[in-house]
Amino acid sequence: MSSMSKNELRRLDDAARAGWLYYVAGNTQDDIAKKMGVSRQSAQRLVALAINSGLIKVRVDHPIAQCMELSLRIKEQFGIDYCDVVPSDPSDPSSTIGLAQAAATELERYLKLKENQTIALGTGRALRACIEELQPMNCQQHKIVSMLGNMASDGSASAYGVVDQMGDKIHAKHYPMSIPVIFPSSDEMHSIHSQPHVKYTIELAKKADAIFVGVGNLGDKSPLFIDGFISKEEMHALEKQGAVGEMLSWVYDKNGNLIENGINARVASVPLDKTPTKPVYAIAAGENKVQAIKGALLSERINGLITNEYTAELLLASL
Repeated sequence: MSSMSKNELRRLDDAARAGWLYYVAGNTQDDIAKKMGVSRQSAQRLVALAINSGLIKVRVDHPIAQCMELSLRIKEQFGIDYCDVVPSDPSDPSSTIGLAQAAATELERYLKLKENQTIALGTGRALRACIEELQPMNCQQHKIVSMLGNMASDGSASAYGVVDQMGDKIHAKHYPMSIPVIFPSSDEMHSIHSQPHVKYTIELAKKADAIFVGVGNLGDKSPLFIDGFISKEEMHALEKQGAVGEMLSWVYDKNGNLIENGINARVASVPLDKTPTKPVYAIAAGENKVQAIKGALLSERINGLITNEYTAELLLASL
């Protein structure tokens, strides 16, 4: 049973009701006060509580001209099919706020289809935030499949796996890949890949109707290093070889070419095809990821990008 008191639960119920009346039904705070039998000040506080407690998620649906222009330029420059540029926070232009909502909107487009869809996912902070933004749905006709493992070399689980979380939230059959992200040896990796349940998950991911991945940068703040998938020595060796970024732990240089390194020989994730015929969306933003995003676009392994205004401007300026 919840550790909350009955009074706390009731207050959250009231906050959710006030939030719905305000953001969905379009009532004023005076209207809410009358309908709920509270003062206007109480109605105002309940609406604020609904937002602060995460009971209400707001998405701004307005075609901002600057963002639309940047989106068009990126599509033309890199020859991709889809680009969504969300506004940046002027006080924190490298913030990823807004990416999750935009990615969730695009992901929900597939989830709302009646026809069976197989959706493949990477991992990472941006994708996890995206899944948290999804509306609870009943999607028993769809399959959610992981593109890569969720374990470090010591057997510890990644904190940013999303397949289980998404499957539970939308009531869809889901297929995690409970194997290391990077194996100690390529022989061991191939051996595990041949196991029936792993092989089936990989084949399912290859046939996905849409793929959503994050983009990681290299350096001391690289997710591969911070999350314990590679050592500091391995990370520095990759940098010396010209590595600038990674997708699904596949490491590439500034032109999007995969690095010929022992790391890539041991990566257990499903590789992204060149010039994919199905939608492959990358979700990423931030000044430290500009070169990684540029490399991902030049690799021709993605055909969709969700980023923010500040990152888009830096990306175009780098050409």
